[in-house]
Amino acid sequence: MTEARESAGPNGTTHARHTPGSLCRVNLMARETAASQDFYGTLFGWEFRPGPPRTGSYAWALLDGHEVAGIGQLPPDRHLPVAWTPYFASADVDRTAETVRHSGGTVGVGPLDAEAGRLAIASDPSGAVFGIWRGVARPSAGITGVPGTPTWIELVTRDTESVVKFYKGVFGHEPEPTVPADPGRVVLRIDGRPVAGVHGVGNALPRDRGPHWLTYFEAAEVDDAVRRVTELGGRLLRAAHDSPYGRVATVADPEGAVFSLIRTVV
Repeated sequence: MTEARESAGPNGTTHARHTPGSLCRVNLMARETAASQDFYGTLFGWEFRPGPPRTGSYAWALLDGHEVAGIGQLPPDRHLPVAWTPYFASADVDRTAETVRHSGGTVGVGPLDAEAGRLAIASDPSGAVFGIWRGVARPSAGITGVPGTPTWIELVTRDTESVVKFYKGVFGHEPEPTVPADPGRVVLRIDGRPVAGVHGVGNALPRDRGPHWLTYFEAAEVDDAVRRVTELGGRLLRAAHDSPYGRVATVADPEGAVFSLIRTVV
């Protein structure tokens, strides 16, 4: 899920940091964090470790001891959706936040100091929410391809061209069309490595959702996972189907946070 570089500390030691522009974490901001932990713990087999006391009800989701995601309390005074939010790495969160503003985006939270780093939460010109993060890459983070881990993110938006320019300007993402005949689908890359997808759907975008980032989680069996979601109080939004990338379905948890389940083609 992440890539890391080494940066020198004040005493000459080096600490691994995420490559600027790469996906470095996914967080769920929920209203009822205990209920969300029960849901995802049962669905994915996650266990949870509370963050420091000053982070409130924030907790790291662990899979076999590895950090795979975070779940925190949605601030009641913030007009933010209950949603999975991807965080992109930055070498300087304050400078990146300023670039977001100058590029037509909005910074809704921060920049502020957080556990072992600094963060901000912003939205692109279309309104899709994302995070900005600078911090040490944790040695236990970054497992991928295992059921219960985030495996991909995709921006679902109306117009691809304008938002691609935004992310290129803010994070240095380089776009590459996935299908020459479909300019609405591109992959964003850093140093040649895929970071995220962008899917422009035009007027097919649901009016009640607006542009949004969609997180994909690996599932051993997508159809079984969908049944489990509904048994736990979630909803099926798009039925399981085969795609060039694997079998995939889109669901929502009991609070309405949307995510996709995928069995990736190897």
